[in-house]
Amino acid sequence: MSVRLALAQVNPCVGDLAGNSALIREVTERAVAEGAQIVAFPEMALTGYPVEDLALRRSFQRAAQKALEQLAVDLQRLGLGDVLVIVGSLGTDHDGRATNCAGLLRGGVVEQIYVKHHLPNYGVFDEHRLFSAGSQPCVFAEGGVRFSLAICEDIWHSDSPAQQAATTDADVFLIINASPFEQNKFNVRRQLCADRAAETNCIVAYVNQVGGQDELVFDGGSMLVSPDGELLAGSVRFAEDILLVDLPADTDTTVTSERIALPDRDHWSGPFDVGITDTEGPGELYAALVLGLHDYVTKNGVESVVVGISGGIDSALVAALAVDALGPNNVHGVMMPSQYSSEHSVADAQGLAERTGLAARKIPIAPMFDAYQDALNLTGLAEENLQARIRGAILMAISNSEGHLVLAPGNKSELAVGYSTIYGDAVGGFGPIKDVPKTLVWQLARWRNQWARDNGKTEPIPPNSIEKPPSAELRPGQLDTDSLPDYAELDAVLTGYIENMSGTEELVAAGYDSALATRILRMTDFAEYKRRQYPPGTKITKVAFGRDRRLPITNRWREPDIS
Repeated sequence: MSVRLALAQVNPCVGDLAGNSALIREVTERAVAEGAQIVAFPEMALTGYPVEDLALRRSFQRAAQKALEQLAVDLQRLGLGDVLVIVGSLGTDHDGRATNCAGLLRGGVVEQIYVKHHLPNYGVFDEHRLFSAGSQPCVFAEGGVRFSLAICEDIWHSDSPAQQAATTDADVFLIINASPFEQNKFNVRRQLCADRAAETNCIVAYVNQVGGQDELVFDGGSMLVSPDGELLAGSVRFAEDILLVDLPADTDTTVTSERIALPDRDHWSGPFDVGITDTEGPGELYAALVLGLHDYVTKNGVESVVVGISGGIDSALVAALAVDALGPNNVHGVMMPSQYSSEHSVADAQGLAERTGLAARKIPIAPMFDAYQDALNLTGLAEENLQARIRGAILMAISNSEGHLVLAPGNKSELAVGYSTIYGDAVGGFGPIKDVPKTLVWQLARWRNQWARDNGKTEPIPPNSIEKPPSAELRPGQLDTDSLPDYAELDAVLTGYIENMSGTEELVAAGYDSALATRILRMTDFAEYKRRQYPPGTKITKVAFGRDRRLPITNRWREPDIS
């Protein structure tokens, strides 16, 4: 005997109960047409994930429960009632508290609800969450194969009730998850699956969500792992698909698998193939940024974006990401040269437009700048920031007039130390590279151009934008290094401070110059008020501003100067 299990790696949208129900029905039909007897969807696939404070809203709780019951009826009506469909959703316990749960649907009814834990509202991942009081393991059998069902953090806890049940009563440890992407996290997940498979002596079948949700992006990477840790099968990453696996009741029999792509649900209109198998490096980071940008724009009902293109590397990478995510017809670039803009910057901006095919227009800001100066007579930093704010006003005016979403081009290094202008280059509805350090911006740009060469396509980013020294060009001969340390040093110190929570003493002990460390840390602390006003952007690192890290704005603590 055997059973065919479908791991349905899908892209739901938070709050879209009707749309997510339709997605589940559609994918179930596809899987059953290929012989699936069990179809497992990711954690909270019916509601989308994370629901955040929607979990506290009684009306949403009731609607989610009704949607789950109606979904069971609809599957039966479609002739799919004999199939066991496992759907992650939002539930409530007897006290009315929100819970993360899974419904087992068959025969037109919800046969069973498996409750994982209370969900009052907490961060995306907290490995110390407690299991819901009274929650019992969910063990079931199908086709002679015994399953233990787990949700989310069960995979991170070796002593979870679901794993204990898998160890004693199951052949397959089935885990439904919505695990967001971070750099190099896929390999951590794969090792965790291997560890759990070894500990339970079960096959681990793991299905993950894919898609963007606000700052988060989910990379999929569903997989099947043998008890000895071997990866038996896996889905692509950053794209929807169905992984079909044949699980024999006889554990000595070979497990077979196949994948079904979902091309009719493929919304990509750009030249970049976002469905990749890379497990690390620039390829996975670039794909995450493309997917995060695409879904933020499209899920919010926006059709097009506008970005200021200066000829510099940041705006060039943002424009390339936008074209890859949305197609060139939906990306509008605006060149806004001032009296300080160099000829090569204007040429590089024009070259970017020609290489990517985006629509570009030129709006010189000198007349507007002169008008302001006639009235204000600003000097120094105020004069420099005025140029950035004029550009920000132009982009927002175009957005209001034409309906495009403004993309902010700031990178993580600049946001960390406040090297940006509020109401200037910081304006926008989304910051695609907000969590990308400057050194990684260059790396991604080079990788994207190399990908184009390898695939016989035009390199989107002008080489001069990558190679020239970075400058905001707000005064004659200005360079970023006039105000900031070298970006390699800056990013190294910021990584220690932001991601590793190292203070000056730890940084100096690690070999960094004490004056440099003190300077960078104080710039970072002082810039918190600016970061609070920056638009959301895709998270790709372990600690992202706004999502994972917040300092008090009113804050007199300073790291000690030990120089």
